Amino acid sequence: MIVVAGEALIDLVPQGTGALAALRPALGGGPYNTAVALGRLGSPTAFCSRVSYDAFGEALLDRLRETGVDLAPVQRGSEPTTLAVASVDAEGSAAYSFYVEGTADRLFSVPASLPSGTRAVSFGTCSLVLEPGASAYEELLRRTAARGVFTALDPNVRAGLIADPDAYRARFESWLPSVTLLKLSAEDAEWLGGTPRQWLAAGPAAVVVTRGGAGLTAYTRDGGEYTVPGERVDVVDTIGAGDTVNAALLHGLAQREALSASAVAALGAEGWRGLLGFAARAAAVTCSRAGAEPPYAHEVAG
Repeated sequence: MIVVAGEALIDLVPQGTGALAALRPALGGGPYNTAVALGRLGSPTAFCSRVSYDAFGEALLDRLRETGVDLAPVQRGSEPTTLAVASVDAEGSAAYSFYVEGTADRLFSVPASLPSGTRAVSFGTCSLVLEPGASAYEELLRRTAARGVFTALDPNVRAGLIADPDAYRARFESWLPSVTLLKLSAEDAEWLGGTPRQWLAAGPAAVVVTRGGAGLTAYTRDGGEYTVPGERVDVVDTIGAGDTVNAALLHGLAQREALSASAVAALGAEGWRGLLGFAARAAAVTCSRAGAEPPYAHEVAG
């Protein structure tokens, strides 16, 4: 079982140009997309979050049920669902404005336990920024790591939500001793101001940096550096692409029985290039269609 911990929200995606373009609601949130992608790839998955009882919340949970994701760790609340208004540029890259005051996911509390058989827990995005939930997710991260469970982190920086960038950067660094796999975009890395080697020295067994169409690079503690190119595809938009990479990496590691720091260290060049290539194929499928629509296993076989 791979548990994904973090927010579920609604992306409002413009259907044309201009400030008053019609907005289409789409199911989203970085952790939510990761859970859906893991389920579609065939990994036993559970979602750990707090979700509204409103119509958007019910729609979010319906997709998880359809994908086979275990909802036992989901908390519920009467507050509204978080909204993220997307804007998509000519290259398909998305930026977001968030409506987060008084929303359900912010009131997440630390669960007493995680599902039986949990082998990995994935964290990231808005859930690690917005209090009081951020402190609860942080505590869950530390508890999980202390028990020896594999942890993955994608900060997926949303600068507009971060009131004190320096405080957030310091907090991010404090998480690293509890992280097994750090995945982030080149833009995140630039904003955070560190380097993969610096982050590896703080704790993770590996750091994976995504560079859009330019591909992905994995850095390991033994000095390894492994790169694969991106898959060529006609990009509709990039919504959910990074979340798909998260899921593909976790799924691929599980398939290789490599959900531990020692197993990650033993992957070697061939193992890493195979894993990164799989993640690149999966992300390309997501980019080829509108919204966060990650691939099913048969779409990335080979």
